[in-house]
Amino acid sequence: MSSSDVQVDLTNCDREPIHILGAVQPIGFLFAVTTDWIVARASENISDFIGCRATDMIGHPLAEFLPSRALHDLRNRVSLLRGADSIERLFACELIKDRRFDVAVHISGAYIVIEAEAGNEPPKDITGTVRTMMARLDQTPDFTSFYREGARQVRALLGYDRVMVYKFDPDGSGEVVGEACKSGIGSFKGLHYPASDIPQQARALYRRNLLRIIADVGAVPVRITPELDEFGKPMDLSLSMLRSVSPIHIEYLKNMGVGASLSISIIVDEELWGLFACHHYSPMVPNFQMRSVSELFAQMFAMRLESRERRAIVDYERRARDISDQLLGAVASDETLLKDPDWLADILTNTIPADGVGVWINGSYAFSGITPSTESFRQIVRALNGTAAGKVFATDQITSLISAIDSNGVAGLLAIPISRSPRDYVVLFRSEMVRSVRWAGDPHKPAEYGPNGPRLTPRESFAEWKELVEGRSKPFTSSEMRVAETLRATLIEVVLRLADEAAAERHQASARQELLIAELNHRVRNILGVIRGLIRQSQPDEDAVAKFVQLVDGRIHALARAHNQITDDHWGPAPLQAIVDAESASISAGADRIGGGGPPVLLNPQAYSAMALVVHELVTNSTKYGSLTTNGSVEMTWHRNGARDLVVAWREYGGPRVRPPQRKGFGTTIIERSVPYDLGGSAEARYNETGFEADFIIPARHVSEAKSFAGKAIKFARPSPGHPVEPPPKFLANRSVLLVEDSLIISLDAEDILTRLGADTVITHATTQGALDYLGSETPSIAVLDINLGDRTSFPVADRLQELGVPFIFASGYGEQASLPMEHRARQVLQKPYTIENIARVLVELLETSD
Repeated sequence: MSSSDVQVDLTNCDREPIHILGAVQPIGFLFAVTTDWIVARASENISDFIGCRATDMIGHPLAEFLPSRALHDLRNRVSLLRGADSIERLFACELIKDRRFDVAVHISGAYIVIEAEAGNEPPKDITGTVRTMMARLDQTPDFTSFYREGARQVRALLGYDRVMVYKFDPDGSGEVVGEACKSGIGSFKGLHYPASDIPQQARALYRRNLLRIIADVGAVPVRITPELDEFGKPMDLSLSMLRSVSPIHIEYLKNMGVGASLSISIIVDEELWGLFACHHYSPMVPNFQMRSVSELFAQMFAMRLESRERRAIVDYERRARDISDQLLGAVASDETLLKDPDWLADILTNTIPADGVGVWINGSYAFSGITPSTESFRQIVRALNGTAAGKVFATDQITSLISAIDSNGVAGLLAIPISRSPRDYVVLFRSEMVRSVRWAGDPHKPAEYGPNGPRLTPRESFAEWKELVEGRSKPFTSSEMRVAETLRATLIEVVLRLADEAAAERHQASARQELLIAELNHRVRNILGVIRGLIRQSQPDEDAVAKFVQLVDGRIHALARAHNQITDDHWGPAPLQAIVDAESASISAGADRIGGGGPPVLLNPQAYSAMALVVHELVTNSTKYGSLTTNGSVEMTWHRNGARDLVVAWREYGGPRVRPPQRKGFGTTIIERSVPYDLGGSAEARYNETGFEADFIIPARHVSEAKSFAGKAIKFARPSPGHPVEPPPKFLANRSVLLVEDSLIISLDAEDILTRLGADTVITHATTQGALDYLGSETPSIAVLDINLGDRTSFPVADRLQELGVPFIFASGYGEQASLPMEHRARQVLQKPYTIENIARVLVELLETSD
């Protein structure tokens, strides 16, 4: 078969085994020893450096060739190796008498690999050098100057003719985004390179070995002997600093006129973001110490880059949220704006840049700006119904979604679904962006047959080759996709006002819910917490008044539990069983004698709140006067009748003889009148001598059925082995607790609870600064931080606690809906109002995970 018959494609370079070339560059030497320090392999030039031939060293202990001091230092460095890709360095090591070398040590398979270059300079304190470099970098105002300054610093440190900051695109191609070079050699800034220029296995090595030097493209590689081990395998030189160079890459560099190169990996978010690519037009070997400094600088550059990129994303998403809030506020005051596509387009495109907006709701549409034709829009919606699967969908090439389309000049789209079925969308369109991309030659690299066989020929020069990218728009970024998800949550309720006029009333309630629920829940929970705190803190000594306070507190607690349950479900239906479980868990005795049950049913918020009070009064009365005062029992059962109404029955057995009350108190009024008055149902109470009975009928419109019931576990529910009713006794003993809470009443209530749980000391602060001042001199055992402290948050306190290693939780009326910064996103949020049960539950979990 002739060479012309060999199939050549973009994977040829990717298949080259560049990590096992079996040779090193002649600027230094290499030897590999076994774990018992017997020489197993060596580069053939080792005699040029230490006077011993490689063949004479193989099979002998390394101690026969190196001074004991050098061997001791090498052993110490090997003991410091951590992880598969770890490399240790040793500067100015006297490997033979009166000759010093810079040494690198790593592990390759079963071998300890030791590489050395001549180096007489003693180790230097690089702290000042790197600090100065970073200070200059931090002063740059934007990404462009940041990249340029990074290249300038590396060039000043190493002295190469050209230093580039090369950024990889997601497809593996790349662009020179920053550059520093000597005058008169032209600029590569803005040049693009195809992915095949840096093949996949090279990119993999860049992630493992952060620094790669090619000292002289004309140098003759030095073989490692023996070439193969006892298993017939060559040595893996992935982590070698002296690894020889692929012949294809050497030819590539020669065609560019480059005599030496060095690259330093830039790793961001554990991915290869790019490289510092250094070129010199004659042989060049910066000393080992300066190369190590440049590697450290690249790592710090990557950290600063990651921080800047995240800050830019946060700033963008914050601005987007502000615009989203404006949309909500405007619609709340003027519903007709939703029918104005020009206004909607103006709002949305200020959030996510686009050239046009199309709205499709229940077969009706509206356009603003540059959009496809009506028929093409119909095709797009049909394709999205089969592709997007209810999620935000984006493409920079509409033809990848629909092959034949009258695009009318648009090329990209971002579709935001705003309903489930039928699928409705708000679609943002971007115009075709015919880009003139500067490539450093033809990215398709036509096949030729050179001295290294059939392969992809590197470019002969850096003459620009312009490729017009047609049929594509500017891609939508991951940040824009996240913002689109936020907008979807915003629009899904308000835009549905146009989708179904018959459901206008239901939609209006949902829109109010989306607009107000988070703030309302927060305020209601705080108000309930303040009221409970006021009641408990104001408790007098008189027994009768104390009982009254306990009674009122119990009713408020029942309402708070009901509110928490229905708001946890986004103000949706909640399970009746949860009411029974919560009330059972709230009493200290007799909880195991409350039985019964029924099919899994859900009550809407109105019915759930009403029944929470009714069941609370039933349980309270039973524990005070009925079956639960003795060894009796209670059964609460429910079922759906023929009209689909919910029939609830309360039966008490084995208690004292029942007598009708002489007067009807407020609790009795709640039992007998709440369901008829609030829900339009019926209630009947019977004071039989053998036990109190009550029957309730809740109209079907308040009831729905759940396919299954898997309610949230109640940590301190009913007695069972290992599952006590009360929290673990005094589990906070010998601990001090920092409580940050800006409401005096709530803080007093929380102090009492923490003290009851055994805390030795509770230190309370109402402000961020007060808490930080305290942490400047004291360290608590554990902390509870209210998130919102007036116009500030407790996040700075959280940061300080995290630095000190102090376990802590957040608390908020928003509960799990509270917005936390990224570094605290995994922290648990305690939902107010405070109760001994919910505080104990989260603190027990916190201490279990912290111990």
